[in-house]
Parts: sequence; C-alpha cells; structure tokens
Amino acid sequence: MQIAITRGVSARIGACELTHLDRQAIDVARARAQHRAYEEALSRLGCRVESLPALDDLPDSVFVEDAAVVLDDIAIVTRPGAASRRPEAALIAPALARYRRVTFIQAPGTLDGGDVLRIGLRIFVGRSRRSDERGIEQLRAVVWPYGYTVTAVPVRECLHLKSAVTAVAPGVVLVNPAWVDAGAFGTGSVIEVDPGEPYAANGLLVGGRLIYPKSFPGTRRRLESAGIGVEPIDVSELQKAEGAVTCCSLVFSSEE
Repeated sequence: MQIAITRGVSARIGACELTHLDRQAIDVARARAQHRAYEEALSRLGCRVESLPALDDLPDSVFVEDAAVVLDDIAIVTRPGAASRRPEAALIAPALARYRRVTFIQAPGTLDGGDVLRIGLRIFVGRSRRSDERGIEQLRAVVWPYGYTVTAVPVRECLHLKSAVTAVAPGVVLVNPAWVDAGAFGTGSVIEVDPGEPYAANGLLVGGRLIYPKSFPGTRRRLESAGIGVEPIDVSELQKAEGAVTCCSLVFSSEE
C-alpha cells in the first residue's frame, strides 16, 4: 500500500514565501480545486490519501514535502530554511509517527525536503538557500546505518534541487541542465526539459505513471516520446506559490 500524506490549501497561500518568482494574485478557491484534483490523481494511481486539515496561519503548509523526508526505514522531520515554515515540521510529525520512527533535524542546521532526491539507496541533497551543510550532515548521520549514501549537489537559479531534477522512471531523470549538473546523478538516461520551459523538471512518479503539470507541453512530449506514461494535471495556481507536483505530498510505502 502506498500512502500519500497531503494537507489542504491555506486561506493565506497568497502570502507564501517567494524566492525566484514575482508575486501574483492566487485564486484560493481554484487552488483548492486543483489540489483536490491532485489528490484524486494520487488515489487513481493506487495511493491511500491521508489529507490533513489546512493551516490558515501557515501560508506554505500545503507543500508538505518540505517538512519531512520519508524513507523505508525512518522519517526525518526537517528544519526548513525559511523561518516562517518551521512550525510546519512539528505539525507533520504525528501523521508520520503512525508509520515510521521519526527523528528531527536540529538547529542550527536547515533542510528542506524539496532539496532531497532519493534514487534507490542514493540520496542527493541540493545545496540551496534552504538547505545548508549542517542540515545535510545531520541527514547523512541519520541515514547511513540504513545503507544510504548522501551526496550534496550544488543548484543554481532555482529554489530546490527538485526544481531542477526528478526521477521520472527507473534509471531516468528529468533535468534542467541550466540549474544542476545532470552528470551528478549517475543514472543511465537523462531527459532534458524543453528549453522554453525552465520549471518543467518536476514530476512525481507514482504507480508507474508520472503526475505532471499541464503547463509544460513541450517537455511532456519529450517524456511521452521516451515511453513514460504521463498523468497531466493543472497546478497553475499552486505554481504561483513556487510549488510543484512533488511538493504537495509525502508518498511512501506502508506495511499495512
């Protein structure tokens, strides 16, 4: 059984943290409808969706991926790089404790889950504005007893590592080479985003299909030409908050 933990859209999402995008008005009702459609896609692909209530005093809290890293053996609750997001971490922990032993990144280290890409037993962590060396070292110390390696990867001109690269099929990564070195991941195959779609490297692989934004048709054609099954969804309002499809869920296996 695959579990997908999500959280409802805050009424204050328009006050979200922004790093690389100009602020635009966000239609909260439309964002919530898009988020429900996202949860329905997760369900169609075999996940049991556990939707947590919206936190209206925490504008970015729909982006639950940043608050935790969930592995087969353990869950690591992060300490987000943006101070406004740190209350989110403690609030995600009880949902994870049902399924995993939970540990926490401690101050002064910072780590955002959006900077963490797992490929098998290899974990890549973006050196970004949100994740620092102390947070990366803490993650390394937690996971090495379980057989994982941790490699820090420089990123540039984007918020998180998974803004620049995600795994889209076994042995295949989707990369924006302007934002990260594609050779850092040692995979057998690399698909580059369409040059006109710099934000197109983020897809969520679930049940053998890729949940992927409708807003990147050029890159979608590249994915489908490579034989990757795409589940297109509209997340345009969430994208205004510098969100993407991996950001809105924590997906992991349960033994139940």
